[in-house]
Amino acid sequence: MTSALYLENYLDSLESLPTELERNFKLMRKLDDRAQTAMKSIDTHAKEYMKNLVTNKDAMTEEERKKRLHEIQVLFGKAKEYSDDKVQLAIQTYELVDKQIRRLDNDLARFEGEIQEKASSTRSKSEEAVVKKGRKKTKDAKVTGKKKQSPSSEDEARGGGGTAAQVSKKKKQKKNAEVEESEKESGPATHPSDVLDMPVDPNEPTYCLCHQVSYGEMIGCDNPDCPIEWFHFACVGLTTKPKGKWFCPKCTQDRKKK
Repeated sequence: MTSALYLENYLDSLESLPTELERNFKLMRKLDDRAQTAMKSIDTHAKEYMKNLVTNKDAMTEEERKKRLHEIQVLFGKAKEYSDDKVQLAIQTYELVDKQIRRLDNDLARFEGEIQEKASSTRSKSEEAVVKKGRKKTKDAKVTGKKKQSPSSEDEARGGGGTAAQVSKKKKQKKNAEVEESEKESGPATHPSDVLDMPVDPNEPTYCLCHQVSYGEMIGCDNPDCPIEWFHFACVGLTTKPKGKWFCPKCTQDRKKK
């Protein structure tokens, strides 16, 4: 039941309550007036009886005294009856109001329980969503880390720290060893046109000024900050490996400017 519908039904049930309370209060006022009138009449009869009893003791017969006492007793009975009716009516009025109060308290307790249950359910769902989101982020981070981490970076991580030049030098040494081993296994150098015709793995890194994958004989630039690092012999006009340090055309031009 919605709050608006409940409020409408509750107000409908209270529609007759003010009228009933007003009627009960009027009846209690009338009963109270009758009881007060009866008590005043009792006082009047009692005073008159006592006065006659003192002044005209011998004039009053036994039957007359009993009669007056009976009248006083009847008045007492009526006053008591009016008072009892007034008390009963007051109890009924109290129960009428208390019934509505108990109903309202029960409804409020039920609504509070439902609200707490909904809040608990919403909180548990929110916590579950946060946990799932955290797990997904961790999983995505692991996958991204695996994609980004190359064998050379793993070797560098296992090998520990060092300067950028030392790391670059290690890369070049390793690349030279791989190139030499590849040359021994493959035999004659592969022609660039043959390489361009071969299918290329999109995940394989590219080098040189031609931005192609590794093939044939390659030479590494001795500038540790070289952005390319490795070059094909044919692309830089080499046929044999030069002696001493070798710098690529871009790094050579930069060194001349300095």
